Amino acid sequence: MIRTLLSALAVTAAVAYAAPAQAQATLAQIKARGSLNCQVGPPTPGFYALASDGTWSGMDVDICRALAAAIFNDPKKIQFQSVTSAVRFTSLANGESDVLSRTTTWTAVRDTQLGLEFAGVNFYDGQGFMVPKASGVKSAKELNNATVCVLTGTTTELNIADFYRSNNMTFKPVTAENENVLVGTYLGGGCDAYTNDKSGLAARRSSFAKPDDHIILPETISKEPLGPVVRHGDNNWGDIVRWTLNGMIEAEELGVNSTNVDQMLTSTNPGIRRLLGVEGNIGEGMGLTKDFMVRVLKATGNYGEIYERHVGPKTPINIPRDGSLNALWTKGGILYAPPFR
Repeated sequence: MIRTLLSALAVTAAVAYAAPAQAQATLAQIKARGSLNCQVGPPTPGFYALASDGTWSGMDVDICRALAAAIFNDPKKIQFQSVTSAVRFTSLANGESDVLSRTTTWTAVRDTQLGLEFAGVNFYDGQGFMVPKASGVKSAKELNNATVCVLTGTTTELNIADFYRSNNMTFKPVTAENENVLVGTYLGGGCDAYTNDKSGLAARRSSFAKPDDHIILPETISKEPLGPVVRHGDNNWGDIVRWTLNGMIEAEELGVNSTNVDQMLTSTNPGIRRLLGVEGNIGEGMGLTKDFMVRVLKATGNYGEIYERHVGPKTPINIPRDGSLNALWTKGGILYAPPFR
């Protein structure tokens, strides 16, 4: 019995020692490589747009820039990987990328059966439909027997099937793996409607030659909590992604931004002092520096700055935040970070 107990204790100790080593694997690999491998999708305005000079920008891109700043104090130390929805999870699971940051919906199956882990929500969305204004369609309920362009390998396919089934309607799907191909099909008249997350519809419409010729119908047919994804089992790396995102949300709530962060280092507010690493050791506990959020905020700004810069009312995409789910919880939305302490 004593030998059995000692053996069990030895196995338990081995697991306990092995877990931290595994937990540090991704961060160690990123540091050794000298850059972060960030997976985004085919260029989409507002979330992962690609300029003619090869520069990426967008809300999801800034998540990766924030991570690079937290690790290297340099938001440019990133290798961007643009892949289709159909292969994104495989690319992440097999180690080709360190983080997936590309309007990906958090679902039970994805979180529990693909060997992946969602690190939070950076945009609350919902699926809708876009149609040519000339069609005269005013509601999704008028799309019975319609042909609908839908991106394959996404929750969008499942949601539209549920919508039509629950409303005793039928439709003919027109699918493609590449969103650019699908949008081209829609613009060419290959389908009656195009369905996607409403933010994606707004982003795509903003890039059309005549955006006003297309309307987004009022119905929202699903819940789409979008956020960054990492591989399951590397808890420390998951914590880094999660608390970098949380830190940007917390910073907005506390009034800390890219322009006043240095000034805020002398604040007497305990929450600000913890966020910026003046007090406590949250960053060091994850293998980063105490002031990792100072680095992040200087590189990308807080959540509100990122939102307004890429998808807010002053951009062509024009997704108002006031009164939406993406407003801070203090302003009528549901966006907030767990306590940064």
